[in-house]
Amino acid sequence: MTGIAVRPAVSEADLDDVRRLCRDYRAALVAATRDRPEIAETYYAAGEFETLLADLPNRHAPPDGAIWLGTVAGAPRGCGMIHHVGPATCEIKRVFVADDARGTGLGKAIVAHAMAEARARGYARMVLDTMRPLVPAARLYERLGFAPCPPFYEVDPEFANYILFYGRDL
Repeated sequence: MTGIAVRPAVSEADLDDVRRLCRDYRAALVAATRDRPEIAETYYAAGEFETLLADLPNRHAPPDGAIWLGTVAGAPRGCGMIHHVGPATCEIKRVFVADDARGTGLGKAIVAHAMAEARARGYARMVLDTMRPLVPAARLYERLGFAPCPPFYEVDPEFANYILFYGRDL
């Protein structure tokens, strides 16, 4: 689709847009895990999430990290970010596309952009996690060459079957 762009989120206005999108992301995750509310509370507790959002520029600071804003017709409609998690490995985090921009190709554009940028930064592998109810996200990652992989962080055994891990060489 034309009118899609992915660019670094560098200004305070960009970061405010990313934080707003991340809040929408959290709300979508809470809705998707209604059957297991303890998961959202464990991984996305409201107060802790706000602290995380305030610290995004530090958590995803260059050269090891980055934050991107995805736009459709110039309007901020998606985001994604990476950070270092191991030797030559980065994790892509908080990939989100607003409801009204789903199906436009923006999610694919954000992930493809992140992969290219990660490769340019010297990463050889990208990993991610998602939750079982987020079937469209898992399908997108699989279409982009991600395959199931072992967990890259310690998971509470109670949630082990609910969280999916993916990785791919860059």
